[in-house]
Amino acid sequence: MSGHTSVLLAESIEALAIKADGVYIDATFGRGGHAKAILEKLGPAGRLIAIDKDLTAIKHAEQVFAGDDRFMIVHSSFAQLAAVATKHQVFGKVDGILMDLGVSSPQLDNAERGFSFMQHGPLDMRMNNEQTLDAARWISTAEESDIADIIYRYGEERHSRRIAKAIVTERAINPITTTDQLASIVKLAHPKWEKHKHPATRTFQAIRIFINDELGELQQALEQSIPVLSVGGRLAVISFHSLEDRIVKQFIKLQSSGPNLPRHLPVPEQSATIALKRLGKAIKPTSDETSENVRSRSAVLRIAEKT
Repeated sequence: MSGHTSVLLAESIEALAIKADGVYIDATFGRGGHAKAILEKLGPAGRLIAIDKDLTAIKHAEQVFAGDDRFMIVHSSFAQLAAVATKHQVFGKVDGILMDLGVSSPQLDNAERGFSFMQHGPLDMRMNNEQTLDAARWISTAEESDIADIIYRYGEERHSRRIAKAIVTERAINPITTTDQLASIVKLAHPKWEKHKHPATRTFQAIRIFINDELGELQQALEQSIPVLSVGGRLAVISFHSLEDRIVKQFIKLQSSGPNLPRHLPVPEQSATIALKRLGKAIKPTSDETSENVRSRSAVLRIAEKT
């Protein structure tokens, strides 16, 4: 898989409890590490539908899995999970859904995609290459207060207002069009750096999440996963930062316990809908995995089963 190492690979494949003749959806194909492992477990009657909104990932899938009739790649967002399942006649029949969230390593490593503050490249950050709004365009037009709010909300950056002010001051002099430009602005504006973390880390994360509506699409995908799954079907989600993991954790908790109603309120037993059963505790990478792949250190896998 082009040297790409999938995070929590063995654990996520085990979580799906793959049946040889089952139907599975890899909702975030990336570079196909998880997809390859799923296909190795499927028999001739098995089926895997992969989804990705990155055209580079689509081309990669078409090359690597060409000729495998069990596999299909769809250019879409996982926020369209239900529509994809309906179109391909597997709605309510899927035995497992895997979501590997966030930016993929190949996207980070390609300077031209503009995700990394460690390399010189255009300030892009779009996961969907066909999307109109990129990071440079947003940075050049957004209000200072909006920039500060986004950096605070999605980057949990305490110095967001200071950083936003520096961005707006600089753009009045020079257009901000490259990753290293933005990284330098943030670095100079940041009064206190976290140990072993680049000062632009949180700002880049926040802008990327906003540009790609990552948290909104995650919420949509999670909600659609329940009707898409068959009874007994598994949902496995790998997240990489606290904002994602919080959404996944709260979603599984709500769907596995029902609404939090007052104790004295009379509710018929059949009205309290329990859609999912949480399976085990959150799974994190082993020390061996984190030492071999530093990007896996923040990963968390959560698993649920449709009841």
